[in-house]
Amino acid sequence: MQPVLELKSVTKEFHGVAALSEVNFTLAPGEVHSLLGENGAGKSTLTKIMAGVYEATKGQVLLNGKPVSFANPAEALRNGIAMVFQETSLVPSLSVAQNIYLGNEKFLNRLRGIYIAAQQFLQSLNFHVDPTMLVSQLGAAQKQMVEIARAVHHKAKVIIFDEPTATLTPEEKYHFFALIKRLKLDGVSIIFISHALEEALEVSDRITILRDGRHIATDAAANFDRNKIIAAMVGRTLSAELYGSARATRTARPYGRKVLSVQNLSMGRMVRNTSLSIYSGQITGIFGLIGSGRTETAKIIAGVVKRDFFHGGETRLEGKSIRYRTPRPAVKDGIVYVTEDRKIEGFFETKSIAENIYLNYLASDQGAGMIVSRTEMVDLAKRWTDKLAVRAIDNAASVIELSGGNQQKVVIARSLVQQPKLVIFDEPTRGVDVGAIAELHRVINDLADSGLAVAVISSYLPEILNLSDRILVSRQGRIVEEFSMDEATEEKIMYAAVH
Repeated sequence: MQPVLELKSVTKEFHGVAALSEVNFTLAPGEVHSLLGENGAGKSTLTKIMAGVYEATKGQVLLNGKPVSFANPAEALRNGIAMVFQETSLVPSLSVAQNIYLGNEKFLNRLRGIYIAAQQFLQSLNFHVDPTMLVSQLGAAQKQMVEIARAVHHKAKVIIFDEPTATLTPEEKYHFFALIKRLKLDGVSIIFISHALEEALEVSDRITILRDGRHIATDAAANFDRNKIIAAMVGRTLSAELYGSARATRTARPYGRKVLSVQNLSMGRMVRNTSLSIYSGQITGIFGLIGSGRTETAKIIAGVVKRDFFHGGETRLEGKSIRYRTPRPAVKDGIVYVTEDRKIEGFFETKSIAENIYLNYLASDQGAGMIVSRTEMVDLAKRWTDKLAVRAIDNAASVIELSGGNQQKVVIARSLVQQPKLVIFDEPTRGVDVGAIAELHRVINDLADSGLAVAVISSYLPEILNLSDRILVSRQGRIVEEFSMDEATEEKIMYAAVH
């Protein structure tokens, strides 16, 4: 059968450095083909060449057997190739419905008709999103649903999904995988990029693995298992470093001093009379489904959003009552929040790695009032990129040019350079490969071992169980349960989160 899409000996260079080298790839009609590899392996670069974002330096792209070269994503879409990007490309100032129909509008549009059609279309996909809401008001998971819906609506014959499930709840993932099966039956070919290896094994017909910009292996999904995939991705097995044996061999850290105390915190309908405490030298895991109020609680603590003016509750940092209206005084007092939405809230995308890290240093007490020094900026960036193993051509590269996992490392470096007392990580390994997960978990554990108070918000139960010394469960805007490391199980935590 002739491939619907084929790449032959594709090479892509940035500033003379090869991000892809002589890569071959084929996609059959009606096939789900997973593309796996570490951050920086070249997955996103390869798919962006298919989708018209980049042009290959060398090599050939064939669509239905004919050579093609797309000038931009719109031209690729007209030829039947749609891409759902890892970081959403929606227009924040437009509504959900307007974003879905953007680029495919009728000559005369009636807004009410668009809303009704979008509502029916979203319901057919089992996506619960209000079509009248502005995209700027949506959470990360709902934005991802709108991206997926937009790609499906354009009736593309090839759809590229780049980390589509990173922010979805288990129920939403179930509906998404059902959608993939329906698309496959309709003859749509799908390229699936995910760091959740179990998902790739479950949904794929074939799997291709890249490492350091080179093709390593392609085979039927049935011929792979988790350990084989990891060994091919990183050249070694990481099973012992991740979610199983690490927890079995460690003991919970003892309680340190109480760094943060929250009593009856409230913000509209999202956070309702929630209470919690965080201790130094410990990792406090916070688990909850999308909409449970866990992120909003963290943002109130860090001054990103405001709590209710009346009856908003009380927050104490080391016994001192605090109430922040902006993040600046929170940072000054030693509280930093590592956002889950790195592209919108995490960095300046057109500035370099070094500039991003240095700007946060200048905003802290350590850098306040200092003369800007390029030498100091370069040295600071090198120290943190080495510590977090950020992979880039050099520290002068723009952050937007990095892979998702390396962007996340830069966001973490920007926070840690401010020397905090309390670090709140919100989905720290979202869109991060298995090799980088182990590195980030090491960083988080080192912070707690050094005496810092650490909170980790995560939707992934194995991560919460592996990292946490104690676990808080959020549901409907409040903390409803607390588990010690010894008594916590996936079943107990999930039961508390949904009942």
